[in-house]
Amino acid sequence: METNFDVVVCGGGPGGIGAALGAARAGANVLLIERYGFLGGGGTAMLVNPFMWFTSGERQLVHGVFQEIIDRLTELGAYRRRAFDPEALKIAAEELCLEAGVKLLYHSFLADCQVSDNKIQSIRVATKDGLKTITAKTYVDSTGDGDLAFFAGAPTKKGRDEDGLSQPMTMNFRMANVDKTKKPPVQEMTKLYVAAKADGKIKCPREDILVFTTLQDDVVHFNQTRVVMHDAVDPESLTAAEIESRRQVWQISQWLIKEVPGFENAYLQRTAAQVGVRESRRVIGDYVLTGEELLAASRFDDVIACGSYDIDIHNPLGEGTVIKRLKPGEFYDIPYRAIVPRKIDNLLVGGRSISTTHEAHSSIRIIPIVCAIGQAAGVAAAKCANQNICTRDLDVSKLQQELLRQGATLGDFVPLV
Repeated sequence: METNFDVVVCGGGPGGIGAALGAARAGANVLLIERYGFLGGGGTAMLVNPFMWFTSGERQLVHGVFQEIIDRLTELGAYRRRAFDPEALKIAAEELCLEAGVKLLYHSFLADCQVSDNKIQSIRVATKDGLKTITAKTYVDSTGDGDLAFFAGAPTKKGRDEDGLSQPMTMNFRMANVDKTKKPPVQEMTKLYVAAKADGKIKCPREDILVFTTLQDDVVHFNQTRVVMHDAVDPESLTAAEIESRRQVWQISQWLIKEVPGFENAYLQRTAAQVGVRESRRVIGDYVLTGEELLAASRFDDVIACGSYDIDIHNPLGEGTVIKRLKPGEFYDIPYRAIVPRKIDNLLVGGRSISTTHEAHSSIRIIPIVCAIGQAAGVAAAKCANQNICTRDLDVSKLQQELLRQGATLGDFVPLV
């Protein structure tokens, strides 16, 4: 087993896929470590669907690796109007990585790391063959939960400032054999749902019905459950969240079958492999991006990705969702400094756990933006490894030029001639 690489990426979700492909195409020898037996993270293991929007008006803000994923899904007949087949996403992501020369290591769980002189010297990975020690010049944390950064001693933060509570978790699920000709509009379903809650038939803190179409005519996707006041990086709390989320799924699915038109002959087709995590650790970096900056459509000289998604905060205590939108046609930049953790010189964050406030995190956490962040982190990691420099010494203009070469979009950024 090869154990020494230029770049090691921990986590095979959208950020990790972007990071691995970005690094490989920038000339690095790359290992991508994933705890499941497939890639896709939020889009597969957590069954998040569809892709949240990645445009500002008519302007597409995320290209690069994310666009390649869309193109490959389209070739597979598995993409339509932001909805995608999660099984096809597993195939598409895997093919892209293998074609780029990325080494994949599945069923491997990051367990620990060794740090000295402000650098990660090695990581320890739990496998079916025992603990393995793996080394790299530069590492990318795409775990989503900031696991590697946390193990390495980088500062992290969780939740909102007033009480440390994070956004709720959600178990996504799908109902099949639904007669959509009879299914009520979402507003009518919400009325039925609220009445069922009032009658004690459903115990779920979510205030309304949140459903999405799928690529199958008789299948409806529910982003419905809401598990509050649990911690996604506390093992006991995460276990309790999984149990509670499935209780909610079963209760809601049986209510749909018994009381909602169109679901009379439906059945619970599938639940996600794990509960969906909106928020956990945020790694404190050289710059902390704020919600105010996002809403002000802020620009940064060291831009590495862009977004326009709402500030979208599901109430950590129960019912209610806070939505704050950017002005029509606006978007924000994400700076390189927000993916560079403090205290560690050879680590970059390639996912939703970048350096933001609670409010800003609620916007940058979606799959398209996470994939773009990951690609930037991967390219930066490759350049640092190839030049034998620490992440803070990287010439960001060279990173930006390589991202553009790889087809990424950097908003209004114009490279210096």
